[in-house]
Amino acid sequence: MNRELTSDLVIIGGGIGGCTAALAAAKMGLRVLMTEETAWIGGQLTSQAVPPDEHRWIESFGCTRSYREFRKRVRDYYRRNFPLTQEAAGNDRLNPGNGNVSRLCFDPRVGLAVLEEMLAPYTQSGRITVLNHYRIAKAETDGDAIRSVTVAHTLTSDELHLSAPYFIDATECGDLLPLAGVEYVTGAESRQDTGEPHALTGQAMPQNMQAFTYCYAVDYAEGEDHPIERPKDYAFWRAYQADFWPDRMLSWRYPEPISLKPVHVTLLPDGSGRYPFFHYRRITDRTNFAAGTFTADTSIINWPQNDYWLGSVIDVSEEERQRHLESAKQLSLSLLYWMQTEAPRADGKAGYPGLRLRHDVVGTEDGLAMAPYIRESRRIRSEFTILEQHIGTEARQGAMAESFFDSVGIGAYRIDLHPTTGGQTFLDISSLPFQIPLGSLIPVRVKNVLPACKNIGTTHITNGCYRLHPVEWNIGEAAGYLVSYCKKNEATPHDVRANQVHLAAFQTMLDQQGIERAWPVITPL
Repeated sequence: MNRELTSDLVIIGGGIGGCTAALAAAKMGLRVLMTEETAWIGGQLTSQAVPPDEHRWIESFGCTRSYREFRKRVRDYYRRNFPLTQEAAGNDRLNPGNGNVSRLCFDPRVGLAVLEEMLAPYTQSGRITVLNHYRIAKAETDGDAIRSVTVAHTLTSDELHLSAPYFIDATECGDLLPLAGVEYVTGAESRQDTGEPHALTGQAMPQNMQAFTYCYAVDYAEGEDHPIERPKDYAFWRAYQADFWPDRMLSWRYPEPISLKPVHVTLLPDGSGRYPFFHYRRITDRTNFAAGTFTADTSIINWPQNDYWLGSVIDVSEEERQRHLESAKQLSLSLLYWMQTEAPRADGKAGYPGLRLRHDVVGTEDGLAMAPYIRESRRIRSEFTILEQHIGTEARQGAMAESFFDSVGIGAYRIDLHPTTGGQTFLDISSLPFQIPLGSLIPVRVKNVLPACKNIGTTHITNGCYRLHPVEWNIGEAAGYLVSYCKKNEATPHDVRANQVHLAAFQTMLDQQGIERAWPVITPL
């Protein structure tokens, strides 16, 4: 069955940036069509099962008003629906999982419920239509504009033809860009091209991209027995060792990141060891809840040991893409099987059979997240590209990050790059709290397309700190508000940045909507 739908805005991708773009546009009166490949909207927060990576000031400042509202609603959801202990219920900074990675680690199902609650006034009124299980198939263009896109249902043969004056690419890999002929870059630029201190010294490598990961949830009960079936590729992953890895992939050790102080890494589910990885992305700490509510803690497994870098899923054939996706799943399952059956224990035994794969937490039959956690996307060739020289602490020689005249938001995170398909190891270097320039959201040519996530105009290096949850949330919001401003004022995104009157009015609009655009004087990360 083929149908045609029209709207004011079509958003391809229902991740964090897609959701916030839809919220912003609908709030300003636009009708929105938003597609999502999986059963869950929310991307990193839900279908990818990645607890929020946030900066240390997040409870007080450094994010948009709506992101703070999301965090508040997550805590309120637990207070309304779970039997919290008196101490947990009274903690205005409740962290349900007490994970180390974030001040707010929560079950992805809670994140989904909260996002759907925030969208509800608009989905139920018909202003936002969410089309789950649809993936973009093709795009129709006319000169410097997109006229329509065709999306295909991932479970049936149905197709939808979607048209609108504006389109937003909020896919995890920037999938709209090649289909619509939008200029973009991939992989690692060379130092000759960007001048970045940590860029490649040789030629650019378009297929040199960060690892992606299939996350999953587990809990643990000593004395119980929950081993999964031996993965078909277990022998390969059991023997695999990268050149830059200090041991075999399936071990308790991983390499020290470049520019990071030495880390003594041991990971044990029973809490022993020098670095408590099991607690790092813990999303349920049973001590926060009334006795008997949970019999065990639940943690997300998103570790160096299940990062997959043996190939890219961007700009390759569909056959190769599927092969790498399946291999990444096999790696994640092999890590679990190794932990259950062979992993060395502090007590001298081998394996933790009490580790249980929690299919229910991620909503899938295989127990892996619905979608892989993609760290690096296609990136638009934009009017302005963010370089390490704009935000890197070393590159800035300790000064504040570059102040952008066209700022549409802010973010903060270290420049954090995982191993790459080109064989590079971790890169972790200090950065300065930064701004999001409007120029990084505007394609060099195409007039009616905007990015809404990690597909903005960064480099391989600066993507390492612009790819996290609060920043993607802000990027999506800015894109949604920009479309509404352009429609109301009969301007293009290029006009808004180029015209001082338009830019000032748009930035005032963002200020009124609670989007912080500048940092106070604070320290590097």
